[in-house]
Amino acid sequence: MSLVTQRHADELSLGAQQLAVELTPVQQEHLLAYLALLIKWNKAYNLTAVRDPDEMVSRHLLDSLSVLPHVAALGDNWLDVGSGGGMPGIPLAIMFPERRFTLLDSNGKKTRFLTQVKLELKLANLEVVHSRVEAFTPERPFDGIVSRAFSSLEDFSNWTRHLGDGETRWLAMKGLHPDEELQALPEDFRVESEHALVVPGCQGQRHLLILRRTL
Repeated sequence: MSLVTQRHADELSLGAQQLAVELTPVQQEHLLAYLALLIKWNKAYNLTAVRDPDEMVSRHLLDSLSVLPHVAALGDNWLDVGSGGGMPGIPLAIMFPERRFTLLDSNGKKTRFLTQVKLELKLANLEVVHSRVEAFTPERPFDGIVSRAFSSLEDFSNWTRHLGDGETRWLAMKGLHPDEELQALPEDFRVESEHALVVPGCQGQRHLLILRRTL
């Protein structure tokens, strides 16, 4: 039996419409192929705490697609830090084939999975890096650095400050609005904008905070 059903395909298609995201047939195919790999590998590699495949379309694919307009408005060179099972980096790489996405994680099992996805989906715009974020030194600053449930805002800012510059935007995907975390934001970071996200099929709150360095 196929790991991805017509129900999953319909949920993705409808959810994308509700997000005002236009999926090409190739993008739809790639997102579903990624979902199938995630379901298959999750059994052995524990890539995500979401165990039910029927929850993965909304909580992984559509959640990742919900930040699309904010990524579209920024630059071409992106880092998904603490990428884990590849959210949001892989869906973003599928949606923006003309942009470069680096997916970084310190867990070797997870980076092996990400490499397999890159190979099977032939994502030429994707680079997988197995490293601790503090030890990673890219050739040039990233235009955008995104994280999804990676760490507190304080740690996210401090651990990645060497990966960006004054033009970089840091996109932190959060559940509840992180009021307490904002109190501990480093002095050289400020919140440029905040957005409440409505993700089809997700009951809980979702927020996106976009940060910039001020020094």
